[in-house]
Parts: sequence; C-alpha cells; structure tokens
Amino acid sequence: MKVYAGMDPRIPLREVGEYARRVEAMGYDGLHVAETVHDAFMVAAFALEHTDQLVVRTSVALAFVRSPLLTAYAAWDLAVMSGGRFQLGIGTQIRQNIEDRYGMPWTAPVSRLREYVDVLSALFHSFRTGERMHHEGADYRLTRLQPYFNPGPDESIAAPQIWLGGVNPLICQLAGERAVGFVTHPTNSNPRYLETTCIPNLLVGLAAAGRERRDLELVVGLQMVTGATTAEIDTERDRQRRLFAFLYSTPAYQRTLELYGWDDLGPRLRALIRADRWDDLANVVTDEILDTLVPAATYREVPARVRERVGALADGVLLTPPPDPRHDVLVAAAVADLHAS
Repeated sequence: MKVYAGMDPRIPLREVGEYARRVEAMGYDGLHVAETVHDAFMVAAFALEHTDQLVVRTSVALAFVRSPLLTAYAAWDLAVMSGGRFQLGIGTQIRQNIEDRYGMPWTAPVSRLREYVDVLSALFHSFRTGERMHHEGADYRLTRLQPYFNPGPDESIAAPQIWLGGVNPLICQLAGERAVGFVTHPTNSNPRYLETTCIPNLLVGLAAAGRERRDLELVVGLQMVTGATTAEIDTERDRQRRLFAFLYSTPAYQRTLELYGWDDLGPRLRALIRADRWDDLANVVTDEILDTLVPAATYREVPARVRERVGALADGVLLTPPPDPRHDVLVAAAVADLHAS
C-alpha cells in the first residue's frame, strides 16, 4: 500500500520546503497539496524544489476557477522542473464556493469536468508534439495556441498524470473513465461508503472505458485521530470533532451520514451555521458518530487500523504526520509497515 502525507492547509509558504523534506525523510510515497488559502500550484512548486524523490500531487486544485490552459501551463512547468514527480489532481468544489467565494460561473459539473480533462489531455499532447490545438465544446473553446505560446514541443517530457477527487457517484464514474487515479474526500473515505458507492461507480466508469481495476489507483483520504499518547489523541480528537462538524454541514457530503442513519445531523449543523453559532457545531457530533467515522489509534496501532478499515479496498492511503516532528520515527515506522501491505 502506498502512503501519502497531507499538509496543514494554512502552513506558511516559507515552511513548505522544510515540511516536504521531512515527509520525504519519513519514507512517504508522496505529498498531497490542498487548495484552501494558498494557490495549490505555488505550494507544490516549493515542495518539489526542496525534495528529490517525493511525488507531489495537488489534491485537489480547483478546475472551474481556472482556464484549462493556465492549469496545463502550471502542471507542465512543475512536471518539467521536478523530472516528472508532479501529478495533477483536480476537482469541482461545490457550487456556492465557485460562485460566491471565487466569483466564477457554475455549469453542470460532471460534463464540464469531463470536458476539462479532455482539454488538458489535448493541451499536453500539443505541448509534447507541437500539433495544433483545437477544441470547441459546451463549456470551453480553445482554438489558438501559436508556437510562441507553446512551451514545447518536447516529446521527452511525459504528460502530467491527471487525477480526480470528489464525492458523488458520477464523479467516481468519470474518474474510472478518464483518470489515472482517484482521491476520496475525508467524508467519503469510510469502508461503508467505499463499498456501496465509491468503488462500484469507479468500476462502472472503468468498464465504460474498457479499463481494468488495476488501471486506476484509489487513494483513500482516511480520517483518523492519531497520537503517541492518550493525551495527544484526546487533543487531536477535539480538533477532528470540530473539523468533522464543519465538513458534514455541507449537503454534498450527506451520503455518508445517510448510510449510517444519521440523516438529521447535516440539517442541524446547517441550522447552527445559519444562526452564526459556529462554536456550537462540535457539540452536535456525538462520541458514537465520531468514533464510527474517525477512529483513533496510536502511531504503533495505525497500520493495523488502516488495514482493518481499507486494506482490502484501497491502493493508497492518506496519513498526515503531526505538526511536531518529535514523533517522526514512530510515523516512519507506520509508513514502512503499511508499505508491506
């Protein structure tokens, strides 16, 4: 099993390089870069510049807030500078964030993302071969890429891998059709969701494209509470409870709650948000809910817990190291143990 590290989305940019070196030293296969308060490609550039072997993947960069050409330029540059260690993970985000946070238009997300992936593939082909770029679709029209604006042609450069991240069944199907890999959101990384929704729809997409299960890497963004001691686990558990409450207030993430019969939790969380009672969100998440969806384990227990939950389902797992490096030896041992899976 491959093991990927996450990163605090609010990490100062000046600390990204040191953090990436630390992740590489612990033996991780790669580093996931989210897009929250920083530009994901800028963070990825710092991480790649300060490492030698680590794969760095945006997980995920937001597709609909960027022209496909801008995304292709950034991904190509990072692939070239890193010797092929950069992988492009993209996703849709939810409508409210695209329209109200970014001020960008929203259209049918699955068909638009499919077209976006196809445009990226065509652009990378043009970058490699110098062939003319021409695409006219429902959401994007790119019919001009003069040689002066083409960073190639250079067929010695492999096109960056395209990964998708998401939640709903149709995005899973699209990943099966088009992507090299799929990264699950923390809210859809529990075994029940993987078995009933995510994997069956990945298989539908794979079959539609004439591909096999081995043609797609599934990385599970597993939510876990980890620490070296009971006290550390308790502290992390409180943090995860607050994060959990925020995430599951989003209607798009309701499916997991419904699978467990907690249909009323999302509406209760949203009611608190509408009342501007953000500090009360965590109080709604009971110990039963948290323990079911966010298991706790010491670093020594992590490999067994991961295998128990997703060992038969996933090709890789997200395991974020703690901010404090004093337990890096324990984390590195857990990573090595999981590699043996």
